[in-house]
Formats: sequence, structure tokens, C-alpha cells
Amino acid sequence: MTYETEIRADPATGPAQPLVALEGVTKRFPGVVANDAVTLEFHPGEVHALLGENGAGKSTLISMLAGVQQPDEGRILIEGVPTKITSPKHALSLGIGTVYQHRMLVPTLTVAENLQMGAPWYRRPDRAAIREKFAESCRAFGIDIDIDRVVGELSLGEQQQVEIIRALWRGGKLLVLDEPTAMLSPAGVRELGRMMGRMRDAGVSIIFITHHLSEAVEFGNRVSVLRSGRVAGAMSADEVAALTPEATRARIVDLMFGAGVEGDTKIERRARRDHGERAFEVVGLSGKSQKGDTGFSDVTFHVQEGEIFGVAGVDGNGQTPLAEAIAGQIPCQGDVLLEGRALGRADVAKRYRLGLRYATDDRLGEGTVASLPISLNMVLKQIGRPPYWRGGVQRDALIDAHAESLFEEFDVRAPSIHTPIGKLSGGNIQKVLLARELSGAAKVVVYNKPTHGLDLKNIETTRRRIRDGADNGIATVLISTDLEEILSLSDRIGVMVRGRMVGVVPNGPDARKRVGAMMAGESEE
Repeated sequence: MTYETEIRADPATGPAQPLVALEGVTKRFPGVVANDAVTLEFHPGEVHALLGENGAGKSTLISMLAGVQQPDEGRILIEGVPTKITSPKHALSLGIGTVYQHRMLVPTLTVAENLQMGAPWYRRPDRAAIREKFAESCRAFGIDIDIDRVVGELSLGEQQQVEIIRALWRGGKLLVLDEPTAMLSPAGVRELGRMMGRMRDAGVSIIFITHHLSEAVEFGNRVSVLRSGRVAGAMSADEVAALTPEATRARIVDLMFGAGVEGDTKIERRARRDHGERAFEVVGLSGKSQKGDTGFSDVTFHVQEGEIFGVAGVDGNGQTPLAEAIAGQIPCQGDVLLEGRALGRADVAKRYRLGLRYATDDRLGEGTVASLPISLNMVLKQIGRPPYWRGGVQRDALIDAHAESLFEEFDVRAPSIHTPIGKLSGGNIQKVLLARELSGAAKVVVYNKPTHGLDLKNIETTRRRIRDGADNGIATVLISTDLEEILSLSDRIGVMVRGRMVGVVPNGPDARKRVGAMMAGESEE
């Protein structure tokens, strides 16, 4: 019996009344609607896979179920009773446990000591009862961990198993797993799947949040997709049970990336054109993420002058660390070649001077310095070097003149070039970022989710800049989780899955189907 069959056999649909339900839940932050009238149901005895890109509203939804945030509108029902979840402690008392992507255990303490955390300080722990309860949980969920082991000595998979047991320690009925496979090996993912199957069979309701379509298909009895804070679509337990895995993948791809989703920005497809010489190439590039998410392995592709090479994939499949390695921000193995020249260990500043530019998706945290004026952010990657510095002396007149010219050319809306960039809107910060990366002798530009979080006008402005840069001969790498954007701008499209580029296809009438299939885990064959 394959594991997929084991997980999917006779999925329980649970009673008519869900264990937890969200009805029209809306949560706003200044300038952002994180969740917009979200309605979802979570039933006992099933795995509810929840998908969506970064910024789709998954984290906010989790925080409301965990009692960290409260909805501005709508309501949360626990077993049919409208309930205000006021704190994480309250959420646990209601039977809602959350296991976050980043471990919350204390690595210097033993498993037993971690399980006791949060218990009343004035009550002496019943160590025998704790051992018996832990052993019972291990038997129920099919795991084998020594309760006296120091957590820091456990594997990542074992640490996660401890976190799951701790989340259910006080009689948990709903378990939220936030990107639980992000740091696991394939064997660890399979082991987690078996554990979820046993919990599901024991009647636990599991919210399984993932970026990987193949995991949603393999483990989910019910599937929902969030997009821009709204529920873009869902598949009921009966629908998932009736479909083959291939049909389920196709349906999820349609929900996540299909054309015609309300709120999409329509853009004219870029006309195909002849391209020049090979300007940029990566060969066998491998590296690790510095932030704990998926790294990348053995990535190879090339880009010609004037070509836009799109990199598609569900967010979190190694795209960002790949871009950071190309830019020289993180170490990697393999080769990055600019006009046939291997860049080796050249740092960010040197790659910038040679014409290799990187427009990060983290505009304010990584791409700019919020407290510095626009003028200095325009030359951020050239600090200390001629012509804007000479002998260690900053040449303000040259910096200001450079900034003024770009300020006008890129239509930056701000009081002056001396305004701290942190006071600008996201769209204007993006204009400054593009001005810096596209100015001078830019030969290759790597864009990472360049329109994420922008309004419709700035989305179109940014896309036009990308298109115009390529038309002027810049070799362009466009990393985006918006498949419409990739299909509208790219000449060729590579697909990233679990840190590997699983295929490259020319853009054309059948590109959507081929790219979607690869993103869902199907090979070109």
C-alpha cells in the first residue's frame, strides 16, 4: 500500500457541524485588508489543506485561530458556538493547538521539560503521569522518542513531532500546522504524513498549510485556496475523494493560477522578438537559504540579451535564495557567468558594477535603508566608491544630481530627494529600487516578485519598466508567483519545485498547461 493510498482511504467527512468555522471573517491593518470576508469550515477527522502565496492571508488567519489577533468583522464558531478567542492560552483551552514553521521548543531543555512549559508554576509536575501520557501519545501516533533527550539533540523531524504532541497535550481537537514540511527531508515529510493520518483517524481536525501542491494532493481530504485575503476556491471532502490525484492537481492549479480570477490585473502579452548573444548563465548552482526555508540545488539556465526568462513556482520553493546567490548575497556552489565570465566570489558591489543587478522583493527591509534619504538609497550599492565618494569623502553635489535625474525619470512621488525613503509608499519605494538597479550599465537584472504588494497603477508601471528594459537589450530574470505575470512578460519559463528547476518551456499557447503541470509535480514526460 502506498502512503498516498493509506492517507486517502475512506476519508472521514465528519459530522454536519464543523469543529471550527469562520464566517465572513475580515481583518484589516493600516493600508491592508489581510483577510476579506473569509468563510471556511474545519471538520473533525480530516486534513484540510490550505494553500496560498505569501501575503494571501494565511498567517493572519492562523493568528486569529491562535488568539493572537481578533477579527474586525465576522465571527469564529467553536462547535457551533460563536466564540471570541482572546489569547493563545484561551485558544489552547478551546482545543486549538498551533505548530509554527519555526520551532518554538527550548533546545537546551529535555522533551519532558518542554512539555511542562506553560503549566502552573505553583503545581509540582507529576513526572510519572507526564511519562505515561507521552508514551501513550507516541504509541497513538506511531513515533519513538526518548522523553529524557535534550531537544537540541533531536532531528528536525523529531522536534516537530514533539511540538505536535505538545500542541495536543491539553486535549487539542484542532491542530494548525504552518508549513510543517519546510525544513524536513523527503523521509521526514513521509513520516509527518503517516503521523497526520493517525491523528486524523483519531478524530483530530488538522489545518495543513503548505506551498507544495503535491503535498496538498497527497495529504489533504479537503482543500481551500486563499488569494489576496479572499477564498479563491475550495474542494470539498467528497470532491477530493471522488477525483484522481491528477484531477485534484489540475483543479488546484486552476484555483490558484487560472485566468479570470477576480482582482487580477490584465496585461498585454509581450510580443516575441529575436534575442542577442547569451548574456547570463548559471550552471549547477546550489545553496542554502539563510532564513531557514527551502534552498536550491543544481539549477542551470541561461538568458540572452533582450530576453525575459520567467521563473515560476509556488512561493517557498527556493526562488528567493537562488536570486540572492546570483546577486552575491549568500554563498553557493556552481557557476554564475556574465557574458561568459565566471563571477566566482565577487560580492554584491562588484556584481553591480559589472552590470548584474538585483531588485529584491523585500523593498524596505533589504533593498533600502528606511532612515536614509532617497538620494543615498539611489547609490546604496556604490557607497564609498567613485564617482560619488573620493578619498572617503562623500560628494553630495554629484549624489544629488544623480538622484534628481532618476527622481524625474522614474516619476518618484515625494517632497524631495532628501525625504527618508521609509516615509514613501510601497509603489514609490519600488520606483527608487528600479531606478537604482536599471541605471548605468545594467546588463542583467534579476527581479524577485517585483509587483507583490503594489496597487494596480504601480503594478502596470513596474511591468512596463521590465518590458522596456528587455526591449533595450537587458537580459532579464523575472521571478514571480503570479502566473499571469510570468505568462504575459516572459519569452521562456523555468519552473522551480523544492529547490530544483524541473523544466524550461517556451512561452506559447500551451505554456500555462505545461507550467501548471510541472508546478503540481508532474514531469514533462
